[in-house]
Amino acid sequence: MLKIGDKAPAFLASDQNGQAVRLADLKGKSVVLYFYPKDLTPGCTVEACAFEKGIGALKKKGAVVLGVSKDGAASHKKFADKHGLSFSLLADEDLSIMKAYGAWGERSLYGRKFMGTLRITYIIGPDGKITAVFPKVKPAEHAADVLAALG
Repeated sequence: MLKIGDKAPAFLASDQNGQAVRLADLKGKSVVLYFYPKDLTPGCTVEACAFEKGIGALKKKGAVVLGVSKDGAASHKKFADKHGLSFSLLADEDLSIMKAYGAWGERSLYGRKFMGTLRITYIIGPDGKITAVFPKVKPAEHAADVLAALG
């Protein structure tokens, strides 16, 4: 997992609309980069809808929200359309972004251990450095926590 002050790893990925999103193109803005396990699942839906509900306030703080999961663009499109999500959901099918940001690792569910997406969020400052890290996320409260961290 990255730490506050670390340079954010560069990435290029397609969003739910087939648009290329590069971290380098967002220089000068704060980027909320949140990793979530799976489209259209209960916790991930709660988290995404909370970000959407707060998107106006986040934009006023100069922030861009990017969700990342290993689901493909078609799955992201269905998720975004169903819930009216106006921010980009990035397809990381090869896990390259998740691995670069330490968001892929061992998880456990009902005593079973497996590799999967870790629910982690980073705020990347306008200078490309990590300004906040959220390693333990409660989906319903998370958007408010991120907004508070943006000051």
